[in-house]
Amino acid sequence: MPNFYADNDDIRFLFKHMDLGALARLCEEDFKFAPQFDSAPAGADEAIRNYEMVLDSIGQLSGDLIAPRAESVDREGSTLNADGSVSYAKGIAESLDNLAKAEVMGFTLPHRFGGLNFPNLVYSMATEIVSRADASLMNIFGLQGIAGTIEAFASEEIKQKYLHDFAAGKITGAMVLTEPDAGSDLQAVKLRAFQDNKDNWLLHGVKRFITNGCGEVLLVLSRSEPDRSGGLGLSLFVCERGPTVHIRRLEDKLGIHGSPTCEIFFDNTPCQLIGERQRGLVTYVMALMNGARIGIAGQSLGIAEAAYRIARDYASSRKQFGMAIQKLPAVRDLLIDMKIAIEAGRAMLYETSRVVDINICFERQLELNPPADKDKLKSLKEQTRRFDRLASMLTPMSKYLCSEMANRVSYDSIQVLGGSGYMRDYAVERHTRDARITTIYEGTSQLQIVAAVRGVCSGTAEKYLAELAQKEYDPELKDLLDKLAEGTKQLFSAVAFVKQQGADYMDLYGRPLVDIAMDLIVGYLFCDYASTKIEMDVAVEDSDEAKEQTMPMKKRKALVARRFITRNSPKNAALIQLICSGDKSSFTDFAALIGPVPVE
Repeated sequence: MPNFYADNDDIRFLFKHMDLGALARLCEEDFKFAPQFDSAPAGADEAIRNYEMVLDSIGQLSGDLIAPRAESVDREGSTLNADGSVSYAKGIAESLDNLAKAEVMGFTLPHRFGGLNFPNLVYSMATEIVSRADASLMNIFGLQGIAGTIEAFASEEIKQKYLHDFAAGKITGAMVLTEPDAGSDLQAVKLRAFQDNKDNWLLHGVKRFITNGCGEVLLVLSRSEPDRSGGLGLSLFVCERGPTVHIRRLEDKLGIHGSPTCEIFFDNTPCQLIGERQRGLVTYVMALMNGARIGIAGQSLGIAEAAYRIARDYASSRKQFGMAIQKLPAVRDLLIDMKIAIEAGRAMLYETSRVVDINICFERQLELNPPADKDKLKSLKEQTRRFDRLASMLTPMSKYLCSEMANRVSYDSIQVLGGSGYMRDYAVERHTRDARITTIYEGTSQLQIVAAVRGVCSGTAEKYLAELAQKEYDPELKDLLDKLAEGTKQLFSAVAFVKQQGADYMDLYGRPLVDIAMDLIVGYLFCDYASTKIEMDVAVEDSDEAKEQTMPMKKRKALVARRFITRNSPKNAALIQLICSGDKSSFTDFAALIGPVPVE
């Protein structure tokens, strides 16, 4: 199998194009950790070499070990044993062991706990690579945000107790949030946290749909204030797998079979409070879920990449009507749209990860090492607020864009393969099943839109697009930049109209508003890539003539930008008309249009 990093030209290009040196300087706090820790780089060049070495290692591991086991993992699934323990599929256990040996289970944890202290941007690249090999494995590899939440908010005692083992891959964790009556609405959580007569905290109640709920360390959202409803009655606790934590069942699911999804009963389980009481949902879980949403975006990219590659290979070799089916205009168009959709998702996710990294580093500096100079302190606070608002908008956008894209690409991959794609002879049916959950867990697409549209309508998107418009671009892209500028003008004219109609109208038309904003952002990012100074050639193979040529990546990205922007401009103009139509029939005519609830 190929190296899943080395064989992906787009990831390698973005690795070179994005300013990883600046992120390394922020994450390493001007490389101050080098004298104390052998794993810490002494400068930007060394950090970047470390990042690429790890990605190359994960790419090789994904191609050689993880991907060949993915089909057997899907068929075997997890097992709930008679004693209440859970056994992973053999391939999952082997892959986790090898990832631990590769020392990548503490990707973003600080050096002092044995972590790599890598930026989230590099972690997103790794998440995509692993997910391309086996999406279900990512659900365990990608739960490193649990350790990150402990590092960010727990006491030093709790950090020392767990984080070294997380980084070493000796333990895994779970974010234990959802309940039978509290899914999207986590404010309705009922699982009880209470103190005994010695002030020890205990947990009692049921949680459902818990990814890797059989993990050794569980972060549990619980109601610590019985007399207070809503989010302010909730706190976050950490507990360990033990005799009072009962896995009552494993869910029988459509996809991601290698990832155990558990129903858990806590029977007066001893636990410890994370941070402060009453901040469990509003502060800690929101931070945890935002990280998880970026992880699901990476998982979605990996699934889409895997599905696309099967379709691309099949279309070049499958002959119908005396020719390869990729010569058929409809198939050709489908493949191009799939490829560009993946690159659009990758552009959005990697930019989001970059923004999140900067925001985290600025917040850490404000907390631990604020500037003594008042002007510098003021500037840092302003920048922190700016990046916080931007991260709050881009994170749900990334999760929404990438997860919907993965479903569309995997579905279209089956279409390219036809009847063969519907059979288990090819992995596209598995990728399609695995993709379906990505639009649901960690917040449905509808909830991501609700979160993102606030950024579109509050001024965050307008300021961000203005910043993107001010960058220096290749003069040959001027006509595309003019289209983006016109699209931006149309968008915020529509936003002004929406604001006059009220919050319900904004939510009703949230999807087209967010879709247009994302298209404009990605359009600018594509133009930035097409203006790159990175010298990198990519293969351009004409399978029909069995010839392989090369093309500068800059030229190829210009072609991508031109197709993406040119095709989206009229579509977005039509969406603007829809948004400004004032149609409120979803409110006024709901009962008549939908009819009564069917009676069986």
